[in-house]
Amino acid sequence: MAENRQADLPTGRRSTVRSLLRLWPYARAVRGRIAVSMATATLAMLSSLAVPVVLGRIVDGPLTRHDLDGLWPLVGLLLVLGLVEAGLFYCRRVVLARPLAAVEGRMRADLFAKLQRLPVAFHDRWGSGQLLSRATADLFVIRLFLAFALVFLFVNTTTFVAGAAVMFSQDWRLALLFLAPALPILLLTRRFETDYSAASRLAQDKNGDLATVVEESVLGIRILKAFGRHRTMAERFRAQSRGLRGTELHKAHLLARLSAMVVGLPEIALGCALAVGAYLVAQDELSAGSLVAFLSTALALRWPIESLGWLLAYTNEAATATDRFFEVMDEPDVADPGTATGLDGGKDGIRLTGVRFRYPDAPEGSPDLLTGIDLHVRSGETMALVGATGSGKTTLTSLLPRLYEATAGTITLDGLDIRELPRERLRELVSVAFEEPTLFSATVRENVLMGAPAASGEELASALATAQAGFVEKLPEGVDTEVGEQGLSLSGGQRQRLALARAVVGGPAFLVLDDPLSALDVHTEALVEEALRRVLGSTTALVVAHRPSTVLLADRVAVLTDGRIEAVGTHQELLRDCPRYRELMSGEAALVPEGSSA
Repeated sequence: MAENRQADLPTGRRSTVRSLLRLWPYARAVRGRIAVSMATATLAMLSSLAVPVVLGRIVDGPLTRHDLDGLWPLVGLLLVLGLVEAGLFYCRRVVLARPLAAVEGRMRADLFAKLQRLPVAFHDRWGSGQLLSRATADLFVIRLFLAFALVFLFVNTTTFVAGAAVMFSQDWRLALLFLAPALPILLLTRRFETDYSAASRLAQDKNGDLATVVEESVLGIRILKAFGRHRTMAERFRAQSRGLRGTELHKAHLLARLSAMVVGLPEIALGCALAVGAYLVAQDELSAGSLVAFLSTALALRWPIESLGWLLAYTNEAATATDRFFEVMDEPDVADPGTATGLDGGKDGIRLTGVRFRYPDAPEGSPDLLTGIDLHVRSGETMALVGATGSGKTTLTSLLPRLYEATAGTITLDGLDIRELPRERLRELVSVAFEEPTLFSATVRENVLMGAPAASGEELASALATAQAGFVEKLPEGVDTEVGEQGLSLSGGQRQRLALARAVVGGPAFLVLDDPLSALDVHTEALVEEALRRVLGSTTALVVAHRPSTVLLADRVAVLTDGRIEAVGTHQELLRDCPRYRELMSGEAALVPEGSSA
């Protein structure tokens, strides 16, 4: 399982603003819509601030003078202000909904494309749930930030400043009293931002870990049920859930503590302002209408003030989601300097010279897995590769299509270094069938033609025939039948035959087969081998073999031992001269003649 990515978190203080500014390349396309949304929301909030002024006019005017004729125009103005506010808020939502959905879609498409480009070594390190949560939950958080938090940070700030100006115009003494908690609230929010940012990042990482557990449980449900381990996995799920729950409760505690102060301090200040205002009215230093207008303005500012905690929380969550998104996007792509468009016409086959390899995350000081491979597969030849479990056979075959990059040495195809070929072209030349047959939630046709998208219907039929995949004709819709997630609606042997058909369709120049017949019964294996010989006769192939029947498909055999090629020869030659090969083929310890150098 991939390592926990939380270990890679930066230890220094993170700048929320700097993180969010990285969204500009995506937000730039909708900057006009965001500006319009901010403008309409600001106008809506400012129209609400006009209500207290009208109320003050009503109290000091028609109500004081008992002038009903003068009352109705002001009441009508209040109604108009309410309708304007509602209409502007409606426009704010409509103007941003579709464009921000497009931004989210573009970011998700870029992330998916990046994941396709990144090397296999990257995917070995990362849990699939971590990547899934970045492509779904994190992008949803970012979209809501652009739609709400970003807009209202601007709108509420503008409204607060305008409201403060209105209160000062009504009575500067009451205004100073009401605004007195601003400084302590500012200090509290700064501390809150630091603590909440760390908690938010931890929660998002834990959510990714939980998604990995769920995905593994769903994909491995047959194993869990077969071994009765569903309770063990359920306990693992509960443990991950408890960890996420604890982190979310910590976030809620931080937000509640801030909210209590943000709501409580202004309420206390408002109560004090009310008492002082009532005293000023009693002393005829302030009109009743001015006090009503002041209190109404203060109440209108409750939302901009009380929403501060929520806006800061969402802003920090969006910043950590942005960091997580760009952690993947910032991963360096493997250099692909190849410019050759094809082979030079030579017929040298596959040649490995001094090839060494170690996994990027291997412990420091550990030996290389491949310690100097020298091997030549002649043009048109089929070479079987045998070796004990863990000797590096699968790793070696992964180097040919550059799923992994060799640490040292060179690999050539017909004399051309594979590093000089663009990966796309290299993988057209080298076709691979892996030991674990992976199919996708697509039709049989789509799965097989992944090996050669431009192949004709005749080539598809020929590949299925080579793989003895006649069972396809009995499927409900033939080659257009959906095989389900990972092809689990098919048997292991059926999946392996479709994977083999995918490898041979289109007649590849070079073929790499990793134990392609391991899941087949003896009868089917014999039929596939007979058909496969015809395919192997027209290509250069490297076949990982564990059984004598597979070895007999090859012209020669290479024995891989301790990261090196120990011996190369025909099956009969190696049975006669190589004790290690005899041991691998018979399953019994070889008897080494006395004095032998083996």
